[in-house]
Amino acid sequence: MDEANYKLFLKNCAIIQENERLRKKAEELAEENQALRQELAQKLSKSKHTDPDHGSSSSTMNQPNTTTTTNTNDENNKK
Repeated sequence: MDEANYKLFLKNCAIIQENERLRKKAEELAEENQALRQELAQKLSKSKHTDPDHGSSSSTMNQPNTTTTTNTNDENNKK
């Protein structure tokens, strides 16, 4: 019984480490996404000011900023 518990403990530790790694990656991607959105907004703003006859508006800039969150119980969903 102790050996089975130990194996489960090690598996749980590995899952927790993987979860932390994925959480960090998701945070990095969210930051990159935000930076790209800002860059796009600046480019669209510049092009709008340099070409007043363009006449189009960007509906993508009105979309809310969404971030990725991870569930702390992800390890339970893998079973």
